[in-house]
Amino acid sequence: MRSIFDIPQDKITVAPSLLAADFGKLNEEIARIENAGADLLHLDIMDGHFVPNITMGPMLVKSIRPHTKLFFDAHLMIEEPLRYAGEFVKAGAELITFHIETEKDPAYTIAELRKLGCAVGVSIKPKTPVETVLPYLDSIDLVLVMSVEPGFGGQSFMPEVLDKCRIIRREINQKKLKLHIEIDGGIDEHTVHAAAEAGANMMVAGTAVFRHKEGAETAIQRLHAARPGEIF
Repeated sequence: MRSIFDIPQDKITVAPSLLAADFGKLNEEIARIENAGADLLHLDIMDGHFVPNITMGPMLVKSIRPHTKLFFDAHLMIEEPLRYAGEFVKAGAELITFHIETEKDPAYTIAELRKLGCAVGVSIKPKTPVETVLPYLDSIDLVLVMSVEPGFGGQSFMPEVLDKCRIIRREINQKKLKLHIEIDGGIDEHTVHAAAEAGANMMVAGTAVFRHKEGAETAIQRLHAARPGEIF
């Protein structure tokens, strides 16, 4: 299994969200964003319980895995991540990110996910205090800061979450940790600059990439062009 640290930490990278693709021609859509310069593919997994939407399961992930070399970033917005994480890893997911709000013992969940051989991420919703994730920074590979309420694509960016990115980045720098900060929700060629300046280095963008009026390549180039803040 590939390492998530093959993906650079010191520049802006782009993870298009498959949720915004045309599901009638998924392989074509994935090839389009891969050829356009995407760094990884973000898979929004929703169960209709933790969030009010249902999306894709392991069978879909398995069906697309042979058709792309992109790193698979699986964001489990589900109530029982450990129950299903193994199936997603078998299907081809290389990073499993779970929500801290779903787990009473995040350290146990992280340890169990490590046994699967995948990279491990922890996500926090906009209203969840950043302090809930700080104790686990030295045992994970990625923090995903949600900049919208999870559940549906196309929502507006919530700038108030940027302080979370700043705090997490400060902790990473002070402790010299090897860790990605990913941000998801309302990221486009305009909001990406504030996110980058706040310390996020990995940008999830769905509608802004798959449905950009000038094409995916232009969209990804403009996201890549954001300048990381001095906080890096």
